[in-house]
Amino acid sequence: MTIRSTTVAVVGAGPAGLVLAHLLRRAGLDVTVHERLTRSALEGAARAGVLEHRVVEYLRRLGLADRLTAEGERHGRCEISCLGEEVTVDYGALSGGARHWVYPQQLLVRDLVDRYLADGGTIAFGSPVEAVVPDAAGRPVLRTPDGELRAAYAVGCDGAHGVVAAAFPDGAEGPGRRYPYDWLTVLARIDRPVAAVRYAVHADGFAGMMPRTADVGRFYLEVPAGERLEGWDADRIRAALVHRLGLGGAAPVPGELLETGVLRMRGRVARRMRHGRLLLAGDAAHTVTPSGAKGLNSAVADAADLAGALPAALDGDDGALDGYQRRRLEAAWRTQEFSDRLLDLLHLPAGLPPEQREFALRLRLERIRRIAAPGPEGAAFARDYAGAGELAGPGVWPPAQRSAVASRTTAR
Repeated sequence: MTIRSTTVAVVGAGPAGLVLAHLLRRAGLDVTVHERLTRSALEGAARAGVLEHRVVEYLRRLGLADRLTAEGERHGRCEISCLGEEVTVDYGALSGGARHWVYPQQLLVRDLVDRYLADGGTIAFGSPVEAVVPDAAGRPVLRTPDGELRAAYAVGCDGAHGVVAAAFPDGAEGPGRRYPYDWLTVLARIDRPVAAVRYAVHADGFAGMMPRTADVGRFYLEVPAGERLEGWDADRIRAALVHRLGLGGAAPVPGELLETGVLRMRGRVARRMRHGRLLLAGDAAHTVTPSGAKGLNSAVADAADLAGALPAALDGDDGALDGYQRRRLEAAWRTQEFSDRLLDLLHLPAGLPPEQREFALRLRLERIRRIAAPGPEGAAFARDYAGAGELAGPGVWPPAQRSAVASRTTAR
């Protein structure tokens, strides 16, 4: 059996794993990345597509956002319709200038992979980690198709059912919520670009339309919890989208359906993100619904924080990783609260009788008007929604790491 060794083993080459690997290598650490998917499958999987202001600024500072900022689109407003009234929320203005970037996640992953390999890093594609077990000293040993990989630390960036989380004694369990509805998800051809995110608060159920590319849009439809896709053919999906979103006129209209699915709406946060030398980041530690587009962004924020904590721990700072866990769990709960609050705005209570729906819709319309208006409530929503502020960067990292990153980025 082949036995290899590394300082940090990163499991999963999604945004969290790739950003973390980039930064740890820049800090001079030996990093090994394992990804269960092939490269083509990883870079072809359509997922999220909205990046927060602070995440893009962070990637830009590190020289990892060149194609994103050249090819992505900035959006600073969303539209919310309710009871026939369409309210524009200019969150770019309300937040003081923070706006989203629309750039499909698979393109961001492609860019991060390209740059990582160009910088001399390696990624074991199509190489799933089968198990993680401790050695006699408590250091993680990863069992892979290529033999054993021994590491000082292992970081799970491999999703909610990842192998690193499974190695926690409690499986990294934590509180969660199963929402009383699901979302039917659709990727569809459109006849014109989506100018702004559109949400529909409707008596028949929520619907959403999100920009992706010039000729493709992402759509959502609220369906009953446990709904099966077989009950929704293409004509029924298109009719429901047009009806609930009020599409027509200058609005894009969905044509060919490229991809459909049903998203089981759940939120969860692990009780901890560290067990000894095992660490979690992104969906491996916390799963958030698509409401507010926070999943990808939270994952990158985890990586940014951990990229400072791990070198500090290796330099003897015993509290660095506990600090990472504390900060990121607090952030995860703030993110869950925002997503849950937005869901409550966009959906009527489950099981509400038809004669009470107008009352519930009018209450929501009042809330929509308030978050669209200048003032403290609108500003707070806008900043949370757009991801205003900054992620931890080189200025707050340990001196050795700060100089390593600074020399690398200023050389570009």
